[in-house]
Amino acid sequence: MSTPVTPDTAEHGTALKRVITGPLLFFFIVGDTLGAGIYSLVGTMAADVGGVLWLPLIIALVVALLTAGTYAELITKYPHAGGAARYAERAYKKPYVTFIVGFLMCASGITTAASLANAFAGDYLSALVDVPAIPVAIAFIAALTLINLRGVKESLGTNVGASLIEVTGLVIVIIAAAMVVAAGTGDPSRVFQFNPEVPPVQGAFAASIIAFFSFLGFEAAANIAEEVKDPSRVYPRALFAALGTAAVIYLLIALGAAVVLPMDELAGSTGPLLAVVSASPIAVPDWLFAIIALIAIANGALLFMVMASRVAYGLAESGLLPSAFGRVLPRRRTPWVSILVVGGVTAALTLVGDIGLLAETTVLLLILVFISANISVLVLKKDKVDHKHFSIPRVFPVLATLASLVLLTQQSMGAWIGAIGYAVIGTVLYLIARATRKGRPAELTENVNG
Repeated sequence: MSTPVTPDTAEHGTALKRVITGPLLFFFIVGDTLGAGIYSLVGTMAADVGGVLWLPLIIALVVALLTAGTYAELITKYPHAGGAARYAERAYKKPYVTFIVGFLMCASGITTAASLANAFAGDYLSALVDVPAIPVAIAFIAALTLINLRGVKESLGTNVGASLIEVTGLVIVIIAAAMVVAAGTGDPSRVFQFNPEVPPVQGAFAASIIAFFSFLGFEAAANIAEEVKDPSRVYPRALFAALGTAAVIYLLIALGAAVVLPMDELAGSTGPLLAVVSASPIAVPDWLFAIIALIAIANGALLFMVMASRVAYGLAESGLLPSAFGRVLPRRRTPWVSILVVGGVTAALTLVGDIGLLAETTVLLLILVFISANISVLVLKKDKVDHKHFSIPRVFPVLATLASLVLLTQQSMGAWIGAIGYAVIGTVLYLIARATRKGRPAELTENVNG
């Protein structure tokens, strides 16, 4: 679907108004990166590496930075919405490849939301009220589905507010850990103590998969590239600054959590940061920190469900999913079929996977998407555009691809089964779409992820 040519389009290359400045883009990426994952996954990482939580975070950061360089080039070279699916369409010109990349993005959003739903129903909520986890998780998804159906008016102002709440909770954790260290009641030696039951190298790579989950989010920034002022200059700076900020915060939390609590108390907890705050002399009630964590988790889950439903809608509009996924409510103008399907699948996943497995599956799905993006940037190097853009040396996407392949070898069988299941279901839906639509599928629309 082409964009109507207007004076604004001719001047800026898009019909959308470029109003997003560097600071706003920085907060947007920080908000997406400093998501709810760190609130729930520290315990899962501790089960693999004991107190050496900083090591998998550094490994994950290196892989994230390599792939971020790829996105910096692709987004500044093609400053339009669509993300990895758009780049796959440009690079490979194969409708099925375009579809499967977009579908895996949609699946990653669903799986992330399911993981966060289980985290919502875990220890943080238990600090407020004692209720069964499974009914709460399903009710949580149902509530988010209703909000999605009604129509979520997302704005950068709202995102900045949510980001501040999330960061506030993380700063509280850092201060709590610092107070424990100052009081001399922590054990700094734990930051070098691996889980004795897991070989260090095996544990580090297994935990790095979970840690990678906490750095995901920069893909979403591709969806607002059309509205960024001077994206070729602004986007790379905001992207790398946001990842650097997230890395510093994550490392401080990892070090603090290991110093404050022994491995067995962290491992397996669905509310590990609440346990850190509770073990410190900081005067923050458990219920208050629990509310902050629940807001962060709910906000993250909602955004991922919105993203997944819009990806499904965009694929239907492009002729790559059955047309039913493109149906919208007459008044609300929300893609109700896509929203209900996303909500139903998300609720089902909360019943069959724990937080760690769902996070692993999300990472597996997105690693496959990132491999596609890294190959795309190499293929598109020969494609010339008439504006300046960020350029990453070829060696970095090659290294990113190799690092991603290494991470794939560390995935559990459960995560592979989930990813293969998604691919099979997606392929069936794609074939149905091909059989029920005449002619060649339309070119990927510019708002696949919008």
